Amino acid sequence: MADRLLAGVRVVDLSAGVTDTVTRLLADLGADVVKVEPPGGSPARADRPTLAGASIPFAVHNANKRSVVLDPRDDDDRRRFAELVEGADIVVDGVAAAVAFGTSGAELADRHPQLVVLSITDFGATGPRSSWRATDPVLFAMSGALSRSGPTVGTPVLPPDGIASATAAVQAAWAALVAYYDRLRCGSGDYIDFSRFDAVVMALDPAFGAHGQATAGQRTSGWRGRPKNQDPYPICPCRDGYVRLCVMAPRQWRGLRRWLGEPEEFQDPGYDTLGARFAAWPQISVLVDALFADKTMKELVAEGQAHGVPISAVLTPSRILASEHFQAVGAITNAELVPGVRTDVPTGYFVVDDERCGFRTPAPAAGADEPRWLADPVTAAPSGRAGEHPFKDLRILDLGVIVAGGELSRLYGDLGAEVIKVESANYPDGLRQSRVGAVMSESFAWTHRNHLALGLDLRSEQGKQIFRRLVAEADAVFANFKPGTLTSLGFSFDTLREINPRIVLAGSSAFGNRGPWSRRMGYGPLVRATTGVTSLWTSEEASEEARAAGARHAFYDATTIFPDHIVGRVTAIAALAALIRRDRTGDPAHMHISQAEVVVNQLDTLYVTQAALGAGVAEIRDDTSVHAVYPCAGDDEWCAISIRSDSEWHSLTALLEQPQLADDPRFATGESRTAHRAELVRLVSAWTVTRTPRRAAAALQAAGIAAGPMNRPPDVLEDPQLIERKLLSDMVHPLVERPLPAETGPAPLRHIPPAPQRPAPLPGQDTRELCRKLLGMSTEEIDRLIAEQVLFAPADGS
Repeated sequence: MADRLLAGVRVVDLSAGVTDTVTRLLADLGADVVKVEPPGGSPARADRPTLAGASIPFAVHNANKRSVVLDPRDDDDRRRFAELVEGADIVVDGVAAAVAFGTSGAELADRHPQLVVLSITDFGATGPRSSWRATDPVLFAMSGALSRSGPTVGTPVLPPDGIASATAAVQAAWAALVAYYDRLRCGSGDYIDFSRFDAVVMALDPAFGAHGQATAGQRTSGWRGRPKNQDPYPICPCRDGYVRLCVMAPRQWRGLRRWLGEPEEFQDPGYDTLGARFAAWPQISVLVDALFADKTMKELVAEGQAHGVPISAVLTPSRILASEHFQAVGAITNAELVPGVRTDVPTGYFVVDDERCGFRTPAPAAGADEPRWLADPVTAAPSGRAGEHPFKDLRILDLGVIVAGGELSRLYGDLGAEVIKVESANYPDGLRQSRVGAVMSESFAWTHRNHLALGLDLRSEQGKQIFRRLVAEADAVFANFKPGTLTSLGFSFDTLREINPRIVLAGSSAFGNRGPWSRRMGYGPLVRATTGVTSLWTSEEASEEARAAGARHAFYDATTIFPDHIVGRVTAIAALAALIRRDRTGDPAHMHISQAEVVVNQLDTLYVTQAALGAGVAEIRDDTSVHAVYPCAGDDEWCAISIRSDSEWHSLTALLEQPQLADDPRFATGESRTAHRAELVRLVSAWTVTRTPRRAAAALQAAGIAAGPMNRPPDVLEDPQLIERKLLSDMVHPLVERPLPAETGPAPLRHIPPAPQRPAPLPGQDTRELCRKLLGMSTEEIDRLIAEQVLFAPADGS
């Protein structure tokens, strides 16, 4: 364990169910995670779906951990619990388990000043909705994302179940690691009142954050309607299924035009712009459909790649697990997930120094280990004070672009790092495109606040020398170029660590930097299609409505930018773990995150279930929860409701004033409710349609049933829970005509202040100052390099 990034970090895991993933992330990176279970084991060991009687989610999310059983009613076990906590660095309490031991997360943080305590609840410990329950559909609906998912009219479409919880887990792990890094820096631990709802609002499909290159120049956050365009990344039928195109740059459009035989009606240079192509897509699609109709997915992907057209097949989850690429790069592990049963399992998110930090050992049997720590704790001499931004002494050279790259560096800038965005005049960040008449897009303003902008041509020899000088004094380099680009510029990881033996290099790409697909052109929509998410982003209602309307397909993931925001956070976690090890050992590190692997690990339970079903290795008992979106009173108003158990169904029948339905054979069990889902939805809809979404959700929550209104972005701003928890604050940019709501930090922390709000810079805005301050250049030298186009800066000379 000595060479693992978080070796020596001690974590007490009091989680269960959807919060187990948080500590799995820390365990993958080498932390010693001790899961404390009650007599008989965690109730989550029975969570469905099950494989040979064992819970698949429990098995996947508790790999690489140790387990101790402690009885809160036993005095000796209470003492053992206290001793574990006394020696821990981090406590993660996902089910208020500390209460059973006569304490709480806040009290543990008060009693042990060095301890980081992460207390996870659905809506947070404070606020008018702190007692509400959440499921993935409820979180998706209330975050504002559901209102942008689905057809222009008709029932909104939920994403594959599990994405929201996995998103919250990544955000929670980030918050915990930030607080731990701050503990090493200043000596003080922290208490984090973590809300899964807050996390999903910030990190899944944020209404108030970067929206991706296709919509970067549009104003979207005030929109109250339904999706205006479900075909910015068109899905086209072919002989054996569907393929998706993601034609963004003019050169990609010209490649598609060549593939189509250079049709005369589309030769106008105006079609080089995204807006013109979107408007003309109904006409372009006629030509595309004719070309694609008799070809297979495999043939079209090969031809498209040859023409320089970003394209992917719309695959199923089982296809991606068996793909040559995932097998070649070790993204899938065949493991004994439960005793006596082997199946394919996603290995994990992280690749560090070209080695996987992922699935090593299966989830332990309850009580398999002794309540003690395996390694000496990490010690550090505090160098700062509590109450400061924890990254204030870090310098980051940021080569990242669009959302995944921009989010990574923003997370560091929001916590005080000096982030220098290195940008070429000839290849500006795609998020810089703005509406006609606007100087800066809202997406860029959100994503690149707290940055400094250096205009530098990395392709010139003098530019390379300047970058080398910056690397020598930096802590990290962030990049998300296509694999091989940084090396072709002369800055491989080996070169970077020759320049700076303590450097951390962190980046991401569509399919990773190794394997058969690593050089494929990739954007988020293509990643979703390839990994099976697109094929899952549908519903029974949507399919029926699509057929009735004569729609081309019933897939509705076009307006999401999943997994870009999550990729940024996963990369940020890996980079911070590397910086923690660097400060301890002096070792550099290189981590590269695959967007496709992030998707599969976000939905690991679903993929493992699909793999086990396909292999027929053992009996699978699936989850019988019924999640659905119901119509409510008003124009296009909806509410998400989850019925997870017989007791919740009984409560719902009482609320409907139809108690006789509790024992109705169609609905009396989970299996029968699943089998008669359409009838159940119609029955409950008769009740919801007479109530507003907020009124229906409040009544259901009072009855103990997870439910939430479908919020639009403006509704998110008015959500009383988010207002009380101060999740967002207005950010003012002098070049943006209205204040932008922006997140205040990763989670409420006691000792870390809210994010600063320095406005995002114009291209090259800080070039002159950075060259003077960091490189000691004279005004004459800077002017010469600008004239030679090695540097660039605004024309006003600032």
